[in-house]
Amino acid sequence: MSTPETVSFGYTDVTPEEKTRKVGEVFASVARRYDIMNDLMSAGFHRLWKDDFVRAVRPRGGERILDMAGGTGDIAFRLAAAGASVTVADINPAMLDVGIARAAERGITSLVWREENAEKLGLPDRSFDAYTIAFGIRNVTDIPAALREAHRVLAFGGRFFCLEFSTTEWPGFAGAYDVYSERIVPRVGKLVAGDADSYRYLIESIRRFPKMPDFAAMIAAAGFARVSYRPILGGAVAIHSGWKF
Repeated sequence: MSTPETVSFGYTDVTPEEKTRKVGEVFASVARRYDIMNDLMSAGFHRLWKDDFVRAVRPRGGERILDMAGGTGDIAFRLAAAGASVTVADINPAMLDVGIARAAERGITSLVWREENAEKLGLPDRSFDAYTIAFGIRNVTDIPAALREAHRVLAFGGRFFCLEFSTTEWPGFAGAYDVYSERIVPRVGKLVAGDADSYRYLIESIRRFPKMPDFAAMIAAAGFARVSYRPILGGAVAIHSGWKF
């Protein structure tokens, strides 16, 4: 499939190469403040959402799971606690460095860490039982390519799970959330982390991300079956899933 001439970087359209570079710069900037970033963007609820996400994945002892865009280890630590064999992959080495340091602090030695591009994984076909990605897919330059790669590396019967910000369908809450995210988060990001622009991009990237039914259709187009999604807070966040049959 051909690569589009332009893709979205927040509210700006840029070339695919430029988006990859710019997203890399954003996460290199915020890597060591990533927990603070997620707290600011979710008012702290991301911790509960991640717990809910991992319960949905239902990791089992000994199964092979690829946690994509999982550099800081938040999801991987939860998966590994259930006894799963987890490979953490991220395109950004700064994010991986944070995760490796956090794992060492916790005495977690079972994780495998890999620098990988979600759009072109250097991993064998049918090598994982589950693929997870949390708050990472919207930052991928070519989302359909990443979904096809997720399908490729999953074994038959494997499952795909994605946790991502989306668009809330609760009218009253939607207005309040827009004010909070558009006006307050970048200002607090500037105050706490000294980086308003990265936070502004991350909020804008949520606005440009496909709505839940549209993203579900993209997952199905990549070859997944039994695709479904579950909205949280009316769709401010959603858990998408699919199976490889």
